[in-house]
Amino acid sequence: MNISKTLKKMKSTYIKSLLLLLISGFTACEAVVDDLNTDPNNPTDASAELMLTGVQLADMSIHEGHTARVAGMWSGYFTGIARQYPDFSNYNATGATFDQIWENIYAAVVNNGNIIIEKSQGLDNRLMIGIVKVIQAHALGTAAACWGDIPFTETGNIRTFPNPKFDPQEEVYQNLQLMLDEALELLQSGLGSVSPDADIFLQGDGQKWIEVAHTLKARLYLEQRNYPAAFEQAALGISSPENSLMAPHGTVINSNENLMFAFLQRGRSGDMSSLNTYLSKILNPENAAYKGNPKTNEEARFQYYFLNTDNLANITPNTSSEEGNSGIFARDASFPLITYQENLLIQAEAGMRAEGFETGLERLNAYRSYLQSGASMHPSYSEGSLAFRYEPYERADFSESGMAYKAGMDENESLLHEILLERYVAFFGQKLGFIDIRRTRMEKAGVRPTPNVGNALPERFLYSQNEINSNTNAPSPVPGLFNPTPVNVSP
Repeated sequence: MNISKTLKKMKSTYIKSLLLLLISGFTACEAVVDDLNTDPNNPTDASAELMLTGVQLADMSIHEGHTARVAGMWSGYFTGIARQYPDFSNYNATGATFDQIWENIYAAVVNNGNIIIEKSQGLDNRLMIGIVKVIQAHALGTAAACWGDIPFTETGNIRTFPNPKFDPQEEVYQNLQLMLDEALELLQSGLGSVSPDADIFLQGDGQKWIEVAHTLKARLYLEQRNYPAAFEQAALGISSPENSLMAPHGTVINSNENLMFAFLQRGRSGDMSSLNTYLSKILNPENAAYKGNPKTNEEARFQYYFLNTDNLANITPNTSSEEGNSGIFARDASFPLITYQENLLIQAEAGMRAEGFETGLERLNAYRSYLQSGASMHPSYSEGSLAFRYEPYERADFSESGMAYKAGMDENESLLHEILLERYVAFFGQKLGFIDIRRTRMEKAGVRPTPNVGNALPERFLYSQNEINSNTNAPSPVPGLFNPTPVNVSP
């Protein structure tokens, strides 16, 4: 499939729909090509605004496409049932599994983002440049978390660096913080404009992008275990659900549907379910592993997350898309990228670790208040007959014999466990769950789904086979699936 030649023949009004089709759930067709800087007549002269939409679509594919499903099968969210998905579920992946996401990160986001920046510098459009830098940091931050050492300082200049070196993971994290500092300075300048149609995420709202940048900084600090800095940045982060960075979707078949819906209902129906997953067990009020207690009722969220809950042999992620029954992966459900929920939970975890029990408890209760409002679910679940309850916790709830106390842990560890468990539930379908499990796996309070096979969970993504074959600076020997990334070698 020569996607780039096809794109050059398309008028720009069709590019958005085509790209969403390409990333809608087929491993071989999730490409967002490296020359999106095209218009039908002059492939080097597309507008920065058209290219911005393409870069955002590429970022969606990185976080919502095929590898989100793979990470979910490695995190107790999904189960492979048919075709190649049982192999993925049983950790039988190869470098080729990750070829497309690697290309989308470096060609479609980094390279095309750099072209947008170059175009925008001549116009002093600082808002556009700041937005692009946040998106690039988002994609590269995910790459650093999932692979460890990655190309960074020598990317984007193929003539000078045909074989870009792999920078150490810790240095990449440091450089990403600098990139986001640059983005914040640009966004705060008040100079430039981006049309709402071009910015499909936040409609060119610079203040919202500032909040998103701070939450992303907090996420990256959390992944490095720099909890004081994470707490500080989250205080400046996303301040309301409306300011969350969400991937928008609609109801046009094979065009703008939610990618998980498109995969489960159209592309590969029956290939993946949630049979015997850790998440389905801890949300099921009938299961011995249920996380509920007298202050916590997960009935509504269990139903919002899953279908066939009365027949657990067929339990699947909830793709219901009816007007009065719209599940988490409904056809038009937006997909979370960087959110208010994440920001609240960063404050809870980082606050607990950096400031102490009372701060952690206060911020966890702030998140539970958000859950109690029903805003985390579609109204067809939060305003219907299904029960849910998230009453505020007290310190005594985490002491021995308290309802949230965990055997073998002290009250601090019990609170941390509750926070980490809530993060795990909140990140259903996102790579953040996979990243969290690896970051906390050696802590007493960490969330530990049972491995699908063997006695260990995967520690990383495998490097793209195309990159290994073509880049003489690629790691040798190539790290295996169960080799921790450098930041996760020790707690």
